[in-house]
Amino acid sequence: MKILAVLGSGGHTAQIIKLIELLGDQFDYQYMVGFGDVLSVSRIRRKGKVYFVHRARDHGDDLLTTAFKVMRLFFESLFVIISAKPDAVISAGPGLAVPISILGKIFGKKVIFLESWSRVYRGSTAGRILYHFADLFFVQWSELKRVYPRAIYAGRLL
Repeated sequence: MKILAVLGSGGHTAQIIKLIELLGDQFDYQYMVGFGDVLSVSRIRRKGKVYFVHRARDHGDDLLTTAFKVMRLFFESLFVIISAKPDAVISAGPGLAVPISILGKIFGKKVIFLESWSRVYRGSTAGRILYHFADLFFVQWSELKRVYPRAIYAGRLL
C-alpha cells in the first residue's frame, strides 16, 4: 500500500513523521513538501520519493495572490496524485493538504487527516474544509469533538 504523506513545516511535519514511525515499514511512503522546505525533507526517516510543490500562500499575501497560488497548487497536486498513484493521502493540517486531499478523494484514494495538536478548541482552516472529505479524521484533544462530532479522538502523537 502506498501512502502519500503531506509535510508542512514545523509541527505539521513533526506530527506526520511521528505517525509514520508508528505505522512502521508496512507501507511504501511518498512525500509532498513545499519548495525550499529542506528541514522537513531532512526529517524523513522512512525513505520514499519526494514531490515538491509551491505553497498555497505566504505571510502577507493578499486574496488575489492567494487565489492564484492555490490554483497553481491545485495543478501541481494533480500532477502529484497522477504520478504518485497513492492508495491514501495523510496530512496534519498544512495548507498544502487541501488540494491534494480533495483530488485524492476525487481519484478514489483514502484521505486521512490529523488535526494539529496545536488545535484544542477551534479547528484549523484545512481541518474545517477536509472534515467533509476525509475518510478518517483524527483530533488530538477531546475538546475538538464538539467542533468535529464524527472525528476520532486518539490522543496526542507528541
